Amino acid sequence: MLKRETKRAELRERIIAAAEAELIEKGLSGLKARDITSRAGCALGALYNVFDDLDMLVLELNSRTLADLGNALSSSVPVESSSGRQVLQALAAAYTDFARDHQHRWMALFEHRLPEGKYKPEEYRMEQTVLIDAIVPSLKELWPELSKETLAMRARTTFAAVHGVVLLSLQQQFVGVPLKELKSEVEALVELLSRQ
Repeated sequence: MLKRETKRAELRERIIAAAEAELIEKGLSGLKARDITSRAGCALGALYNVFDDLDMLVLELNSRTLADLGNALSSSVPVESSSGRQVLQALAAAYTDFARDHQHRWMALFEHRLPEGKYKPEEYRMEQTVLIDAIVPSLKELWPELSKETLAMRARTTFAAVHGVVLLSLQQQFVGVPLKELKSEVEALVELLSRQ
């Protein structure tokens, strides 16, 4: 029994590694079960023995991306003597760098949609809070008079503003910022958002 569980765990990791490699190379729209299993060196049916469907595999990939993004954000926060504004700037710069350096993985976080009637597991929704939780303490320092609910909403708005600029720029939309100026424009945006 233990040997079977070990083999299943190894197969699961091979499939995840293959899927992540495919995602990095081709993006979410290029992610195909047959390509993943071919790369993992297993039969197509093996994927469905380990994951309910391709959507659940994508959620696993996204969980790993969120963990990596969370690590990048937390390691970017400067020393304790930094102001809330400096922390927000560091977080925005780290977010921009992560999005640029891991574009397909990052895009999959926002592109992936489950079929109608299917919902993301609670633990996955909790993992997504990494995108907001790091912002709240700095906003609280800047605006201590705001209620917890208002701070949470302001953190979401701040994230959405930075994310929008990064997304449109990486997609090279005409309203996006040229990539060579993206970090400086994100810095200017955060400066405006954090003015008291």
